Amino acid sequence: MDIATRVHNHKWKIDPIVRSLIDTDFYKLLMCQSIFRNKPDTQVKFSLINRTKSIRLAELVDEGELREQLDHIRSLSLSRGESTWMRGNTFYGQRQMFSPEFMDWFEGLRLPPYHLEKRDGQYELTFEGAWPEVMLWEIPALAVLMELRSRAVLNDMGKFELQVLYARAMTKLWEKVELLRPIDGLKVADFGTRRRHSFLWQDWCVQAMGEGLGEAFVGTSNCLIAKNREVEAIGTNAHELPMVYAALAKDDAALAQAPYDVLSDWHEEHDGNLRIILPDTYGTKGFLENAPDWLAGWTGIRIDSGDPATGAEVAIDWWTSRGEDPMEKLVIFSDGLDHEKIATLHAQFAGRVNVSFGWGTMLTNDFRGLTPDDGLAPFSLVCKAVEAEGRPTVKLSDNPRKAMGPDEEIARYKRVFGVGQQDEVEVVV
Repeated sequence: MDIATRVHNHKWKIDPIVRSLIDTDFYKLLMCQSIFRNKPDTQVKFSLINRTKSIRLAELVDEGELREQLDHIRSLSLSRGESTWMRGNTFYGQRQMFSPEFMDWFEGLRLPPYHLEKRDGQYELTFEGAWPEVMLWEIPALAVLMELRSRAVLNDMGKFELQVLYARAMTKLWEKVELLRPIDGLKVADFGTRRRHSFLWQDWCVQAMGEGLGEAFVGTSNCLIAKNREVEAIGTNAHELPMVYAALAKDDAALAQAPYDVLSDWHEEHDGNLRIILPDTYGTKGFLENAPDWLAGWTGIRIDSGDPATGAEVAIDWWTSRGEDPMEKLVIFSDGLDHEKIATLHAQFAGRVNVSFGWGTMLTNDFRGLTPDDGLAPFSLVCKAVEAEGRPTVKLSDNPRKAMGPDEEIARYKRVFGVGQQDEVEVVV
């Protein structure tokens, strides 16, 4: 595929940024099914949050183009081939992962309306409605904003300049692959949908990883690419679940129990490699100290904030204290990874616990140093659930720089979950 020519020639109507409802992360569909079953009528509000204030998106991205892309997403529905893939494919060794009831609903779905306005050089983009519907806006909304920003930066480049740019980006990624290739027992997946440079580039990265790493490349979180390239769809659950469950809690006691209620519901639906704990929403240390015994039997833990090595040590100590063998458990690292950190963490923990990596933005959007003024450098853009039934959501994280929510609610959550002093870690993506 000549990506440079496609970029030089593209017009949104023939090359839309999001071309399918399954151009999303696998965990969103798994969570959507769980929410559809357990809390289908819960009213939730999602909002775009640009953590990198220096990137003034409303001054880079044309509002008309943004609306056209968002309106196009609202016209999408599941194709027959996509439905067949979801209904009949084997995921994590399990057929019929998605129930007939969920699939009947999903096949009739069109994404609900959005609200967009400009404020202080940024876009305020929000989605409100029933949780199973509005949650599916998160990934495509982020992908659209990220790619429109890329297109704006590339807009004035000529054909040959674009060819050289993509040749350099391809070389940069391939050099990373070559450095990872010799690592014995490496397992790495693409987690880069939400902040990718573009759909075409993510697709190329997945193909390059497959050829360059062979069996060490275990799959992609992107469902459309997984389907088209016949690779494994990878993912479990995310912070969204405990954030909304916690916001719905009636008092402090219910709040303290909410993160475990989430996993109890999940436990009823899934087993095996889908039973991965994401413990950092309200602080990993407290979550594990108060966790019910049945959670220690789960397959593994995903580490998504704070110092990753510290998080892995905490997980190993916890399993050991609960009488579990860490060598039968899985630690998935997924926060801000690049090839060097992957290699370091693998060397540190291989042989002590099973290790896997979800490689995100620095896989699918590392154009650092390739354009004047570094205009394509990745930045931290998220789309989060900010309200549930009119109540604010809160995320504490193991890194206070990732915390979100009203100050008084953050203070309350820290008290309820016993979160003390935390070390700040720079948030790059």
